[in-house]
Amino acid sequence: MRLAELSGRSGVSTATIKYYLREGLLPPGRQVNATTAEYGEEHLRRLRLVRAMVQVGRLPVATVREVLGHVDDDSLGRTVRLGAALWALPQVPEPDADDEHVRAAREEADALLEALGWSNARLLTTISPAYRSLVVAVAALRRLGYRPDAQLLVSYARLMHRAAELDLDHVEQQPSEAERVEAAVLGAILVEPVLQALHRLAQEEESARRYGFE
Repeated sequence: MRLAELSGRSGVSTATIKYYLREGLLPPGRQVNATTAEYGEEHLRRLRLVRAMVQVGRLPVATVREVLGHVDDDSLGRTVRLGAALWALPQVPEPDADDEHVRAAREEADALLEALGWSNARLLTTISPAYRSLVVAVAALRRLGYRPDAQLLVSYARLMHRAAELDLDHVEQQPSEAERVEAAVLGAILVEPVLQALHRLAQEEESARRYGFE
């Protein structure tokens, strides 16, 4: 397809597509002549991914470029490639290691992983943004006088593990390695808000079942 058709099918203006091409967010098309290029379905798919990151994820162009660099790096194994792409997304800052609540939260997080038997996750605790987010969240609760129930966290974690299985089942259905990583990135940007909304709807439904509307 030509640029005008790519624009029409994607709903993205030709000016914006040209900007993405200049910034390296979209691979160049197949050059037909000095002024014309052909674009394929992979350009349409990548364009939708870029728009999701920019419009929904509110990511700056530099971050989008970094994420896409990992998506396209076929020298990496699948786990590292997925992790690198997802870790390039905005994350919480490193917590203060000297904060007593952070130290206690880290101990609780480590005990949780141990109880779950998540040995692979345990290996990533020094570098995983997800582990850091868990520590920051638990530390915030402790700082406010709340200590999360350990068994409740185990139950939540097991539910999340099932969600992760569903995520990767979907990822594995994609036809190419790049599309698998793209699906994981889209999941982080688009599906996580859906899961949060479903969680809240489920709370409302269960509350109504237990207590009615009085």
